[in-house]
Amino acid sequence: MGITPKYQNLATNDTFFTGNRKSPWFVVAYGMIGASLSGVTFMSVPGYVQSSQFTYFGVVLGYTIGYIVIAFVLLPLYYKLNLTSIYTYLDKRFGSNSQRTGSFFFIVSRIMGSALRMYLVVFVLHEFVFKAIGVPFWALALFFIVLILIYTFKGGIKTIIWTDTLQTTFMLLSTVITIVFLLKDMDISFFDMMSQATDEGYTRMFDTDWRSNNFFLKQILSGAFITIAMTGLDQDMMQKNLTCKSLKEAQKNMLSFSVCIVIVNILFLILGVALMTYSSQTGFALPEKSDSIFAAVSQNLGSVTWIIFIIGLVAAGYSSADGTLTSLTTTFCFDILQFEKKDYDEAKKTKIRKRTHLAFAAIYFLIIIVFKPFHTDSLIKTLFDIAGYTYGPLLGLFCFGLLVKRRNPNDKAVPFIAILSPVISYLLNIYSEELFFGYKFGFEILIVNGLLTFVGLLIFSRKESKALN
Repeated sequence: MGITPKYQNLATNDTFFTGNRKSPWFVVAYGMIGASLSGVTFMSVPGYVQSSQFTYFGVVLGYTIGYIVIAFVLLPLYYKLNLTSIYTYLDKRFGSNSQRTGSFFFIVSRIMGSALRMYLVVFVLHEFVFKAIGVPFWALALFFIVLILIYTFKGGIKTIIWTDTLQTTFMLLSTVITIVFLLKDMDISFFDMMSQATDEGYTRMFDTDWRSNNFFLKQILSGAFITIAMTGLDQDMMQKNLTCKSLKEAQKNMLSFSVCIVIVNILFLILGVALMTYSSQTGFALPEKSDSIFAAVSQNLGSVTWIIFIIGLVAAGYSSADGTLTSLTTTFCFDILQFEKKDYDEAKKTKIRKRTHLAFAAIYFLIIIVFKPFHTDSLIKTLFDIAGYTYGPLLGLFCFGLLVKRRNPNDKAVPFIAILSPVISYLLNIYSEELFFGYKFGFEILIVNGLLTFVGLLIFSRKESKALN
């Protein structure tokens, strides 16, 4: 017996948003490596070693703390409420204004962050390959976005779970093979390379100056909260987790992923050491932009390493971008348009979903084009700066909801609090050295932002007669 069009559409929407909740946990965990790291880690972390040595490892250590919190605090909440969009929790806890506020900050942060990740891929390919043959930057960007649309337009999250695994594999193989080729070209062993890098100061992990941006305790604490905010409160990352069959499997996914992500970040830092050692030994002049170091060295090594680099870069870029378009579509449909509260039939939901998907792809393209003149810093730092101001309100909202049981904030005041907190955080960041005896904020501005949101919610809250869930 054939499936009627009505039920076929229903299956299509369920597949797009939830993957029918049948994804194997180990497939999700492996694929999330690429989605979490993206082209920015692939390009920026190795180059970041030049200026900050191994101090980024403090942030990586903090990640593991954050993943434990996600596994045992946030995932049980999401599964208990059977959420499709995690921001539906804010509606259940505070009201619809809070839900829309949370989803708005996610949309702004995610579309900016992911578009910049894709920008880096397009930028490198254009500068090193397509510029010479006359292909415009905008045309290359458009090609990449159209390609993503082709395989996500109907399949959504179910398609992405499986394409992520392929992209992760290509990215990791590219990194490992490049390190092997670098060692071969320099004619030294891995241990000799690490010894030389230690002598030159590149393997320094802990900065003990409390005023420094890279102070190790700040790095660890920031890493934990970056993970909680950018993974646990991020629809893109959590939507993948929520496709698992059960809470237990989702927790297995998160804990195994946390171990893998530490190992993979160490691998990228080692690649950074290999690039610096290669420059030191051969006299190869490194590009001024740290984001271009990996590309420049790969191209200089020869055609084989250059092709391997291109494959890894494209895989890394796509692993972030495809999931983002799907999660943005989900968030807009469930939180802004509030599908669950509207009496739409499945045909209308499908039509709205597809139009939303195309609209976000267009915005994505515009951000990539507009950002090009402003690319002056290491992009990983730029992304964390954006996250510090946009994920902070989400951190404050969810912390208040989970920790304060007998008070409820004024739902109408939430949007104003959520906007004011990043503004105050930005001003504190600008004047921190004058206000705090030379102290400079780093990634921990996210924590400050979240705390300001939390305090604002507490001030504009009322006591309830019984504990709120």
